[in-house]
Amino acid sequence: MRAAVVRAPSGSFEVGDLRDPRPGPGEILVRIAACGVCHTDLHVQDGSVAFPFPAVLGHEVSGTVAAVGAGVEHIEQGQSVVGAFIMPCGTCTMCASGREELCEPFFAHNRLNGTLYDGTTRLYDVHGDPVWMYSMAGLAEYAVMPALAAAPIPAGAHLKDSAILGCAFLTAYGALVHVGGLQRGSSLAVVGAGGVGLSTVALAKALGAGRVVAVDVADDRLRTALRLGATEVVNAAEADPVDAVRDITGGGADLVLEAIGQPSTFRQATEMAADGGRCVMIGIAPVGRTAEIEITRLVRRKIQVCGSFGGRPRQDLAHLGRLVADGLLDPGSLISRRFPLEQADLAYRLLSEGKIVGRALIEVGADT
Repeated sequence: MRAAVVRAPSGSFEVGDLRDPRPGPGEILVRIAACGVCHTDLHVQDGSVAFPFPAVLGHEVSGTVAAVGAGVEHIEQGQSVVGAFIMPCGTCTMCASGREELCEPFFAHNRLNGTLYDGTTRLYDVHGDPVWMYSMAGLAEYAVMPALAAAPIPAGAHLKDSAILGCAFLTAYGALVHVGGLQRGSSLAVVGAGGVGLSTVALAKALGAGRVVAVDVADDRLRTALRLGATEVVNAAEADPVDAVRDITGGGADLVLEAIGQPSTFRQATEMAADGGRCVMIGIAPVGRTAEIEITRLVRRKIQVCGSFGGRPRQDLAHLGRLVADGLLDPGSLISRRFPLEQADLAYRLLSEGKIVGRALIEVGADT
């Protein structure tokens, strides 16, 4: 099969041949229709996040199930599915308690070593040498993933566009629902209008948020935020974002989500929150980066600061699917650029240069 392989830190995405993968017990083989282009892949590619090489990246996918491994009962061959970037094992302490976004084997095996849960990869080059997997390694014609990481796509949903449900929208869902505790009518500020930030805006609207303020430094992203459901926007290059958000919301937002991962915006997010408000941090930063918080205000005004890493695939993908089926959420509205697999390197280069608004897709399979 064809796949985009990164052979060393800061290396390019080189499209070439790998051996066809096969699913093991509890796994499925998916013929990839599309894979989202996400900043997290860039952090791996440039070495900001430690990961073994050579590797196939790509962690939000949609496609058709080509084969199922032993013991898989809830997904059948031929089904259209979306794959989540978090791939729960289903049996560890965290998964058993319902907090599969913190699945221990996922982090220990996949995120640190590029394998699935038996400690081996499913990818090998034509010489038989291993190629490591970031999540399901979706920048390829086929991908193997634990079946628990996949959910059927609702009837009528666009197969390729649904790929971004598995990371951008799953991340937004976990932050808004599980950590943020979003209530209907709540005021919300989203700091950073990239792919995840814009997904958060769109999902907040679908879930009934009241005032939704998007903050960024790029007017094209802010225009997109308004189109997706933001009630107001703030260009942080033209106005103090903290003052602006506090003025718009009448003293601060009930819920603030930081989707950049920079020390300056981390602190700004805490200062945008209303008294008793909650800040949910979802932006990924290089390992070791820290940020400051004003301690006295944090304590006296009871500001909550929480981290959030994705959602819970076994329940959240189904809810996202219902929102799509009910016409409340349209993944395609975030997609601004589409590339063939052979242009994966171009897609990620444009992303690193800030030239992608919303989400870009690598389209691998034929339309269905």
